[in-house]
Parts: sequence; structure tokens; C-alpha cells
Amino acid sequence: MATETEKRIKVAIIGGGPGGLGAAIELGKLPFVDWNLYEKKPQISETGGGISLQEHTWRMLEYNGTAENINAKDFYRPADGQSGQTRNGRSGKLIGKRYHSDDVPPHRHSCRMVRAKLQSALLQNVDQTRVHVAKKLVAIDELPGGKVRITFEDGFVDEVDLLVGADGIRSFVRKFSFPDHNIRYNGQSAYRTIISKEKVREINGLPWVPIFWNNVGGLYVFTCPLGNDDFEVTARIRRPAEGQEVVSWGQPFDFRTLLHEYDEFCLPVRQVLRLAAEGETQEFALFSGPRLERVVSHGNIAMIGDASHPLSGAFGAGAGFALEDVYALTKSLEWAWSRGKALTDAVDLFDSIRSPHYKALYGVLDKFAAANSKLLAEGLSVDQEIEERAKRMSEASESWMYSYKVDIVPLSSGDSDESFEEVYQIRHDDGNAVNVRTEDALFKGSSDSQINIVTADVQSINLIPRENVEVRV
Repeated sequence: MATETEKRIKVAIIGGGPGGLGAAIELGKLPFVDWNLYEKKPQISETGGGISLQEHTWRMLEYNGTAENINAKDFYRPADGQSGQTRNGRSGKLIGKRYHSDDVPPHRHSCRMVRAKLQSALLQNVDQTRVHVAKKLVAIDELPGGKVRITFEDGFVDEVDLLVGADGIRSFVRKFSFPDHNIRYNGQSAYRTIISKEKVREINGLPWVPIFWNNVGGLYVFTCPLGNDDFEVTARIRRPAEGQEVVSWGQPFDFRTLLHEYDEFCLPVRQVLRLAAEGETQEFALFSGPRLERVVSHGNIAMIGDASHPLSGAFGAGAGFALEDVYALTKSLEWAWSRGKALTDAVDLFDSIRSPHYKALYGVLDKFAAANSKLLAEGLSVDQEIEERAKRMSEASESWMYSYKVDIVPLSSGDSDESFEEVYQIRHDDGNAVNVRTEDALFKGSSDSQINIVTADVQSINLIPRENVEVRV
């Protein structure tokens, strides 16, 4: 990569969601980057109901400065440390409660807020003179010399060194990069409405915490207070695609036409759904797809957020994943630039950090699918199936993704005193060991059970059980 006295790297960000805005914030801190963001909508805005800010999301928001733009009144967080409940939607019976572990600081406990307010908080830290709206990407061309040409529907053309795809679950950038990769409608649609807390308080038997009210056949309702006077209601149902257009973005929907599908739910849920039906509901068809083997292509394209992992919100942590992608990408660029390495080295390093992460996440989904298949074969009664599914999904669930620390310790670049050098010793099952010095390492990402070290020559040792790692100074 060029030295700092030479021409800067020109970067285009496609998409103005949390990932795209996070990329704009962090790329704006790099003096060697000239960036622009392109959003297809006429303004930077967000549709839908609430969004979760998990522990790892708060870490990233603190890192990029956005946390300072979020007022405590803008989100809801249970005071007793609960992170959520699961209930039988038919009877209202409590099946399980979830709490944050003691080592999670209270200010990083998960919370829910209106999506648009997170968008606004991020946007405050973005140089908006570099944000271009009403720019729908229609063509991508790889040019001789390593540049990328991007063409928009209005005829505008740009040529860049690096293209960052932050354009969501139905990513144009992903489709160009991997034309044989397909996502599909998974047969479920979600209906999201925000109503007034004042009206919801009149309903007896509706606890003031995030709750999944479960039924069978993919039917459930999620209720949760948000910030200020907002209360979130999301209903999910299986709907065949025949005879209707299915789109992943929100479309106005008359929820009164589906109320009868929830007649078997308990009274508090039916009451809150009737309130939702009086409001403005948006329909979201849910899409998902197989894991990408790589989250980069052509040596000059990187995908972040839903563009890099079409998981359809399976973990309720999409904003956090996207901001982690941003951190890894910008640190990889900084690493390559400071060492005079090629842009392709930065792109490959980014991939070596994030692709294993998403492989592990898809592994969790495989566990869920296996548990569900086994449950369906047992022929349980409806109430037994509801309770057993909640129990088995809880047993199959993992929480490491919420405490993952992609931003732990930027390690020494080799300029510091070598007498104060950390050595990470990786012990393998066969008893052999590999030492990795901090001067040879870029990142140490970790969770409660795993550690990830990426060495400067773009070799990586990923997702090593923590008990197999020793640190010596």
C-alpha cells in the first residue's frame, strides 16, 4: 500500500444503515482514506420497530463515540438485570427468565430502542457532506489496475480503490461478488408496530420486560417497552409466498387482517395485538441464506453487516456484528497502510478475522435446527412442544457472541521496548505449542471461552479454547 505522502485510498460505502454509518465514522478517522457513502433511499432513515443493543454493541458504540449521543430516555432496560423472558403464548405461563451475568457492567446490559434513534445517534458523528442519498447502485465493474467502477441509477459514476458493501440482507454488492450465492424467503413474515406505553399500561398481566410469547408452527409475539412513550409489538407468522410479492424492507400492512391467527393466545397478548392493529404496522418478509466462505472478493471489495452474513436477525445482534466488522476492517486498513502493504493484504486480513466468526455463528444455528427437528419428531402436545422447545433452545443457545471483544488491546507494532513483550503460547491437543509475540500480532479478540489471535503475516489462529492459551510477560 502507498506511503502516507502518496495518494489516499478512495473508498465507497454502499448503504446507510448502522454498518454503513459506523464505517463512515471510523474511515473518517483515517487520514489516508477519502470516503463517500451512497444510500439508495431519499434520506438516511430506518424502518421497523425496536433494535437490541447487546453488551458487544455498547462496546463498539463507546469506541466510535456514538454512545455519548444516546440518552437514557431513548431506550428501555429492566432495572433488575433481566435480559428477557419466554412464556407460553397460549396460557401466559412463564417458562424461563434470562439475566445478565455478574461480570457485565450495568451500563452495558442489553436494552431495546427505536431503530431510527440508533440511526440518528450514529449519523451525528458522520461527516454528512460525504453522504449521498437517492443513489441506487445498478452496476459494478472491476477495472484494470485494481480499481472498482460503480454506476448508479441516475447515471452517476464513481471509481474507487475499495468498495464496502453495507447494503443489507439483499445486498447488490454480495450478488456481484458471489453470483452463485442466493438468499430466499424463509416462509415467515414479521409485523412490527410501535404503540403508546400509556395505552399498554391499561392491560393487566403484561410484564414490563422483553418477552417472547411462543406458540407452535413458527407463530409467536414479542413485546417490549422501548424508550420514552414507545412500546414495541412484533408478531411473526408463517405465510406462503404464492400470489404475493415478498420484500425484506417494511411495507405498510393492515394487521387487522391477521388478528384471527392469534385467537388462541392468552388475553393480554390478544389485547396488545388489537392495540397494534390500530397503529401503523409494517410487514417484513424474512430472508436468509447460506454462509459465505469469504466476506471479501476481488481483493478490493469487503462486505459488512447483513451483506456479509444473511442470518435474518437470528441472534438479535446485527448492529453489534456490523460495528465489529467495521472495527476489524478499519484496523486492517490501518495495519496495512502503516507497513506499506497492499490493499489486498488489508482485505485478506479482515476476512481472516471475520469469516471464522460467522462460521461459528452459523454453527450455533445448526445446533438450533437439529434440536428443533428432533423435537418435531416426538409428537408432543401443543403445550408440551412449546415448553420443550423453549427449554431445548435455551440449552442449545450460546452467549459468547454477545461478550466477544473484537476491540481488545491493539497489540504492539514492534516499536516498543522488546523487554516488555507479551508472548501468547498456543497449546495444541497433541502437546505442541506455538508462541506468538505481540510485535507479530495485530488483534487479540476474545470472549469468555475463546480467544482469537491474528498474526501480522496474515496467518490466523482462530477460536482457540481459552484454556489452551497462556499469556507471559
